[in-house]
Amino acid sequence: MNAGSAHLAASSLGGLVTVNAWRPLRRGAVSTLSWASGLVTSELPLQTMAWQAAATGYFASRGALRTRRGRAGLALSAASWAGLVALHREAQRSQAVLEQALVDELGSDYRRQLAPQWAPPEVPLTRRQLALPARGSRRRYARDRDLAYGELGVRNHLDIWRRPDLPADAPAPVLLQIHGGAWATGSKRGQAYPLLSHLAERGWVGVAINYRLSPRSTWPDHIVDVKTSIAWIKANIARYGGDPNFIAVTGGSAGGHLTALTALSAGDPAFQPGFEDADTTVQAAIPMYGLYDFTNRDGTGRTDTIDFLADKVLKSRLDDDRERWDQASPMSRVRADAPPMFVVHGTNDSLLPVEQARTFAELLRKESTRPVVYAELPRAQHAFDAFGSLRTLYTVRAVDRFLASVLSTPA
Repeated sequence: MNAGSAHLAASSLGGLVTVNAWRPLRRGAVSTLSWASGLVTSELPLQTMAWQAAATGYFASRGALRTRRGRAGLALSAASWAGLVALHREAQRSQAVLEQALVDELGSDYRRQLAPQWAPPEVPLTRRQLALPARGSRRRYARDRDLAYGELGVRNHLDIWRRPDLPADAPAPVLLQIHGGAWATGSKRGQAYPLLSHLAERGWVGVAINYRLSPRSTWPDHIVDVKTSIAWIKANIARYGGDPNFIAVTGGSAGGHLTALTALSAGDPAFQPGFEDADTTVQAAIPMYGLYDFTNRDGTGRTDTIDFLADKVLKSRLDDDRERWDQASPMSRVRADAPPMFVVHGTNDSLLPVEQARTFAELLRKESTRPVVYAELPRAQHAFDAFGSLRTLYTVRAVDRFLASVLSTPA
């Protein structure tokens, strides 16, 4: 293949990657491939453009632009770069979307109501943060690792994230991080590092947990472990500088589902076997790109997700076991005394529909007497916060402001 043809082929592939990031496929088995191939591009569009430009420069040095196909490749590359710049602008727009979501629910003057000790400083992003996104540092902040919160080995281990100079005389609020992975994969390592690092630096104590996974384990083992970890936190976190009276919970994907369910099911004996009297209330929740209804009551869910839950997680069929499926659904548990919640989802999510998150937020707002903030991030994919991208940094800062508002408001 000559340089011109090779350039055209490479440019066509780059263009497809950009189109997929802009408008991913959201249905069927191919949606997983669409997500996997589009996540990096949608979160790091300027870096992707730099790689594509470098490839164009290489082919140009080989004489590609002296051929008709090479020049066609250049035109395709230029169109791809325009799309990548547009994706970057959509990521920039997330800042305004997140702030508007907070203003709509908390009021236009909510920032002025933040207690000084919790109000985040207004620090502009640096060029280095934009050019070289950082995921955060487990090495720096995970001061205590692989602590046992239960009796089931590695699946009942947790890490505690905190600043090395955390004051011992001022208990810090606690963030519980629940990893995603379709209830079947994942661990306390590798997820939510940007948020954990940011809040640890701001003086929080973070707790990242493992929990039992399917198909080896069966629902409700997953949520039982989350509740077990909360009971452990309330009994032990003061030794690590944390405040057992303020626990916020967060997670993405399956972790988003578990986050919302945890917030809405405090004290449910079905999820607390053997420790029914333990206090498992939380003071705030930030579910991200989660699944909020196993029963698909509003018709926005995916049949392949329901099939997966039936085969691997609940190991029963919806029609035969509807009560159990319903109990596992956050939508079934919306309540007046729900803790403040910040629901975040991307409009380009290929794996879990944004429409279901929208329905969940609407239902919760109708019932809850506490704030329900809902933000749809433009063009954001599933698991967008895997990188320390521009959109992720804006989201982390918005979560910080939301939590500051909760801390500043009497319960």
